[in-house]
Amino acid sequence: MTAPARPTMSGKAITQSQFDRAADLINLESYMRRILTSPFREVQVEVPVRLDDGRIEVFTGYRIQHNGARGPCKGGIRFHPSADHDEILGLATIMTWKTALMDIPFGGAKGGVTVDPKRLSRLELERLTRRFTQRIAIVLGPYRDIPAPDVNTNAQVMAWILDEYSSRQGYTPAVVTGKPVSLGGSLGREEATGRGIMYVMAEFARDFGVPLKGGRVVIQGFGNVGSHLARLLDAEAGAKVIAVSDVQGGILNDKGLNLPGLLAHVADNKPVSAWKGGKAITNDELWAVPCDWLVPAALGSVITKEANARTIDCKVLVEGANAPTTPTADLILEERGIPVLPDFLANAGGVTVSYYEWAQNLQQYRWTHEQVNRELQATITKAYVAVRDLAKQKAVTLRTAAYAIALQRVAEAERLRGN
Repeated sequence: MTAPARPTMSGKAITQSQFDRAADLINLESYMRRILTSPFREVQVEVPVRLDDGRIEVFTGYRIQHNGARGPCKGGIRFHPSADHDEILGLATIMTWKTALMDIPFGGAKGGVTVDPKRLSRLELERLTRRFTQRIAIVLGPYRDIPAPDVNTNAQVMAWILDEYSSRQGYTPAVVTGKPVSLGGSLGREEATGRGIMYVMAEFARDFGVPLKGGRVVIQGFGNVGSHLARLLDAEAGAKVIAVSDVQGGILNDKGLNLPGLLAHVADNKPVSAWKGGKAITNDELWAVPCDWLVPAALGSVITKEANARTIDCKVLVEGANAPTTPTADLILEERGIPVLPDFLANAGGVTVSYYEWAQNLQQYRWTHEQVNRELQATITKAYVAVRDLAKQKAVTLRTAAYAIALQRVAEAERLRGN
């Protein structure tokens, strides 16, 4: 007998719930609420792809531009079986608030194809990417909408998008970010989300006395974000990463995981739980591991009232993933006194360095790795300080304060444009 599926909320429902709390805090006008909750443009396309065996399969793809009042739309493209309209809309909305909170000149967008990329060969994946790019190219452009990597996409997928778009428009490196460095990508972009999370954790640790050096860290998800974060926390922050997991399960070592060894193991496409440097645990067990810092760094809606919000045992929850905590779980964590560093503050390093990449492409001038990291730390620290100060001033959560700042900035841009 199979276990019943856990109830989840769509990204759209999560962002709407969180939006309302912040809009009430800043007394946002009703007409502006409607503008800021309605997407600017939605594109749904059918993507026919010839498979290696000669069959043609048709996939559904989306590109949703939520808001462009502060600049061109910006947001990742994900390939995932659960990618649907509501998920993509919710994530596009988060991107609007994320770019506004970081005070970078972008709006928010998101894209996706409903597909399990693990079932496709490399050639099939390339055909899918190119055909999807053809179908949405009309709404893309360096001053219109700039995609980036997301779940199950990477620098190679971005290179295919760049090539497909450039074949019709001429060489346009600024049309996409997260590209390989040799095709105009930025140094430091691949690790940027994980590095940004580390910087925010360091600031919070300094302000609130939660130990980071020597602190116990648990990370759910060991893809691009989780693996880079673990490596950086171990090598640069002196934190003790005691447990990590991937989709198949996790590994726990109370004395701290040997990160170089684990990263080498995972680089051979082996599951985290098969590594011999700790005790194998299930994904459900991971949530209850006692720690200072708990970082969900995979998919959304994983922390829920029904599953784990009352049993999580951490001092701080750091949202490395987008929308990992449902609103009801958020309230439970608030009642329990567990502060949450919200997603569009904590994981904004990726879009921030994407902005630097876009700027470098437009200028045709490459920054050093040190310059990228220095600018990232300055930008994300400035955003964190603004959120911390407003949360204290208004006696609200860090999430509500972050939303309030972002909403105010986008609303101001809309008013100045004549709305």
